[in-house]
Amino acid sequence: MRRAIALLLVVSAVGLGVAACGGDDEASDTTTTAETTTETTTDETTTGESTAVGREVFVANCGTCHTLSDAGTSGSIGPELDGGGYSVDQVEQQVRNGGGGMPAFEDTLSDEEIQEVAAYVAASSEG
Repeated sequence: MRRAIALLLVVSAVGLGVAACGGDDEASDTTTTAETTTETTTDETTTGESTAVGREVFVANCGTCHTLSDAGTSGSIGPELDGGGYSVDQVEQQVRNGGGGMPAFEDTLSDEEIQEVAAYVAASSEG
């Protein structure tokens, strides 16, 4: 129980810190909630803190094109990601290089943001 409360506090602090740092004024206004959970994929374990950052990057940069229930997005330009079962490597390569109508984000997002969003999508897209 104490661990869950500590994790919730860390996730909240990271969310507030990221929101306070500013960023792209055109990005959608996103807040991180207690809905973020610890999830395990076959590729890696994603902590609540990491998931919160990846979710925020996803909503701000990917959600207008992709549907992902965990992120609360309903984009219809790109493929729906729910149930896709994507690996971290698959998502990271697609985000970096683009392809199939998707633009590359390697020059838009930092390496850390790409890694965070890849881990988040892989964890959230499991079937």
